[in-house]
Amino acid sequence: MWLFVAFLMVPLIEIALFIQVGGWIGLWPTLAIVVLTAVAGTVLVRSQGAAVLARLRSSFETLRDPTEPLAHGAMILFSGALLLTPGFFTDTVGFLLLVPAVRAWVLREASRRIQIRTLHMGPRPPEPPQPTDDVIDASYTVDDPPGRTDTPSGTPSGWTRH
Repeated sequence: MWLFVAFLMVPLIEIALFIQVGGWIGLWPTLAIVVLTAVAGTVLVRSQGAAVLARLRSSFETLRDPTEPLAHGAMILFSGALLLTPGFFTDTVGFLLLVPAVRAWVLREASRRIQIRTLHMGPRPPEPPQPTDDVIDASYTVDDPPGRTDTPSGTPSGWTRH
């Protein structure tokens, strides 16, 4: 039901704001503001999206929980969609979602309302190996007699010594 109300109310709010702002500053300045906010929003979404993508890659590389960077990335994507939608209300919400503190607040509020459950199947994954400085010293001897062939064609396979 709330989704229906949002789809009904957002266009009505946008139309009312267009009429009000257009009456105050005129048609062309209103349209210029809408276009400029879309361009500025695109630039900001690109830069913040790249930063969040780097944090997401880092969390994957260090085997940390990627939930927070994924949530921030989703909010940045949503803010980009809002900024490309013409309107003052959607632009305001879109720009607010580009502020990291606002995204953190939204994430905190969402995590208080959403119960997350995880499912693990199979054995527990092993701990990542720790790097060691151990050196193993070994010697070897080659046991292949000269002229030995291991392939049906009788030619050396490239894996044998010749």
